[in-house]
Amino acid sequence: MTKYRIGIAGAGFGVAAHLPALRNHPRFEVVALASPSSAQERAREAGIAAFRSCAEMVAACDLDAVTVASPPFAHRDDVLAALAAGKHVLCEKPFALRLDDAREMVAAAEAAGTACGVAHEFRFVPQAQALKELAVNGHLDPLRNVEITLLRSNLRRHERRPRSWWFERERGGGLTGAVVSHMVDQANWLAGRPPVRAMGFRRTANPQRLDEAGSFVSSADDGAFALLDYGEGLAARIAADATAAVESYTCALHGEKRTAVASGPTIADLTLYTIDGDGTDELVCKPLPYAAFARINPNVPLLMELYDEFVKKIEGRENELPTFGEALATQETLAAVGYEH
Repeated sequence: MTKYRIGIAGAGFGVAAHLPALRNHPRFEVVALASPSSAQERAREAGIAAFRSCAEMVAACDLDAVTVASPPFAHRDDVLAALAAGKHVLCEKPFALRLDDAREMVAAAEAAGTACGVAHEFRFVPQAQALKELAVNGHLDPLRNVEITLLRSNLRRHERRPRSWWFERERGGGLTGAVVSHMVDQANWLAGRPPVRAMGFRRTANPQRLDEAGSFVSSADDGAFALLDYGEGLAARIAADATAAVESYTCALHGEKRTAVASGPTIADLTLYTIDGDGTDELVCKPLPYAAFARINPNVPLLMELYDEFVKKIEGRENELPTFGEALATQETLAAVGYEH
């Protein structure tokens, strides 16, 4: 059984979630880490090679693939460097800062001819998979409305979070890139097509922030709202707000005769219900195959499923890996709500 040698660009989420997902996956061997500031320390802890940039890593290291988990402002350069070196690439969301960058990355992937995908791991939440099955099999036809709402409390006025690029709009910070990118991908995936038009806006309710070093000003959004038109009578409503008093996630598919709703405290902790004229039923979903690894990080089991699909794509087999083309469609909607830097 072939094991693919992979390097990770990015020492934040790349180390917290992608590294343990890959180290526990039977088909990958993590051999290198790239980060301009913390690669040396993190790589030493993991016993792998360290580099200051993705470009240095792919030039000096024998790799089959690269996971780009660097901050959004570095995605374009890291993806292009990996593709220029002929590597398979998995890129974190948000795909890019600008539509032109996203288009350039898609074109580079087509020219390279390698396996490429985007880390929308929340497609693999069991309740999301069940919603997709209900939609694909026509159980909700005619489908009229996709409703996705996320409420969080971590950006309320008095909540403290250390200042970083995350609070800088021009560097891709804010809720739109971090979370709405997942929500738009989910809506498009459930609809089975990209929207024909989209509109919306971002909002910064609490620009004045406070951390241990004192006060600072955030230019990033703490809320984002979008309306998508898929044509043929289907629309989607997306709302994300991190200034709420509660923690909640709801994804609902509304048909003319039946509704399916997945809801819970987070996007990965859901219960699924179907509702029609005869009442409400709770549907039991199969557990995640890698559920035991959630003790490391809640994202790890989902990422391991994503890497299953990455392997299939590398090997030319049928797969469900979110594509660069789908990421470009998501980027177009993000641009419509103001995520264009």
